[in-house]
Amino acid sequence: MPQPAPSDASHGPDAAEGEAGTAAVTPAESTADDAADGAGWVSGAEGNELVFRYADPEGELTSLRLWQDIGVPGDQLDFSRVDGGWELRLPRPSVHRLEYKLEGVLGSGEHWSGLDPTNPNVVGGAFGDKSWLALPGYQVPAWTEVESVPWTVTDHRVEGTPVGDVDLMVWAPEGAGAMLPLPMLVAHDGPEYALFAGLTHLVGAMVAGGELPPLRVALLAPGPRNDRYAANPDYALALTGSVVPFLRETYTTTGDLVLVGASLGALAALHAEWNHPGTFGGLVLQSGSFFTPETDPQESGFEHFAEVTAFVSQVLAATEPPSTPLVVMTCGATEENVHCNRVMSAHLAEIGLDVDWSEHPDVHNYTSWRDVLDPRLTTVLQRLWRPDAA
Repeated sequence: MPQPAPSDASHGPDAAEGEAGTAAVTPAESTADDAADGAGWVSGAEGNELVFRYADPEGELTSLRLWQDIGVPGDQLDFSRVDGGWELRLPRPSVHRLEYKLEGVLGSGEHWSGLDPTNPNVVGGAFGDKSWLALPGYQVPAWTEVESVPWTVTDHRVEGTPVGDVDLMVWAPEGAGAMLPLPMLVAHDGPEYALFAGLTHLVGAMVAGGELPPLRVALLAPGPRNDRYAANPDYALALTGSVVPFLRETYTTTGDLVLVGASLGALAALHAEWNHPGTFGGLVLQSGSFFTPETDPQESGFEHFAEVTAFVSQVLAATEPPSTPLVVMTCGATEENVHCNRVMSAHLAEIGLDVDWSEHPDVHNYTSWRDVLDPRLTTVLQRLWRPDAA
């Protein structure tokens, strides 16, 4: 059975990786074949360097450039012409994996953007496929190879909320009828979390292995993401006053709800619980968009920057929290959002919340968030729903 498909919504100014528009033009097929088959034309880690190579024996490209989002200065991203193709050498970065694309200009002046034909590793994301390189020491989480329990997904639409209709899907172990009492995990950007971060596969694998009890996962489609998730009081009311009551009325739910979100979805999660305390017993906040003018001036052009910074300022000025959910916060150590996340995690802990804060050597994308779901998410679910196993 296929995983739930992603929604068509936009993902906000910092949701993952942005891409410049390029013409749908590619070099001749022979160039890709030569790159893939030619001896030595392989990209990868070599000692203290990352080396990217691209075969271009006919000289079809007039320039070639690396697209990445790990903060390499722009003046270091241009390939150099070498015999038979192009090469770029970079100092090994402080991440354990790198997502990238190639951007070139053809002799005709047309632009080309595509994957690295020398590299078979491809990862999906909300903005399309990218090539990726594993640096020495990186390991894909073991749970990705564990078989999930059989499962079903049911589509729902919550109509007439303060932000309009909210679409969602509820994942559950096969045979778990709506009246069977089970705990529930709620996910902002839920279809994307399931498809690109393997959220429901993780849950199914952990249930299969006994690490988690059987549970349901409500996968909330974002809809107009920037408008809803950017500290919007109407969305917080829609979530807590319409969506959550719908879920509890439709499914017999035990224990505290847990809400997971990334980027703006993490901000919206904290905003909802802060303004409607007691709705969620746990918050899992990944690379949250907790912007402040001091830590995030580069985001000042975002259309909802004022609303976001006003809410974050309110939280940072608080001396006690309105409720006491368990809080998990994760962030890539080299992404832009790490600074505001460090500030927010420290403050939430200072005012008395139980905060599990961690950084890892990656950036702002779904694979990064996937790689730390276990043990970060699984531990908080165990603490709330299976305290004997935590």
